[in-house]
Amino acid sequence: MEAAKPTKYTDNMVAEMVAAYEANPSRETVDFFANKFDFSARSIIAKLSREGVYVAQQRVTKTGVPVIRKAEIVEKIQNAVGRELPTLEKASKRDLETLLSAVMGN
Repeated sequence: MEAAKPTKYTDNMVAEMVAAYEANPSRETVDFFANKFDFSARSIIAKLSREGVYVAQQRVTKTGVPVIRKAEIVEKIQNAVGRELPTLEKASKRDLETLLSAVMGN
């Protein structure tokens, strides 16, 4: 017979997860408790979120650079040139990055 999978978190489980996650807020901590308590990582994240301690991991590109939305690049360009350019967001992200670099003098 298989052991029954737990259906809810005990106070001790929550206290242990919160303390460990506050000490090391990482995906590895989430995965550790998912394996330890036989819950999904998503369930652990949801519980830590409800407890108010979960910090979403910053999204990064394949090269490890933080993801920057086109709207953020457009905003930086507009601030640099001092005017609103409403159709600028239609340009490709690569072109926007090149333009930002040129405007900022990089």
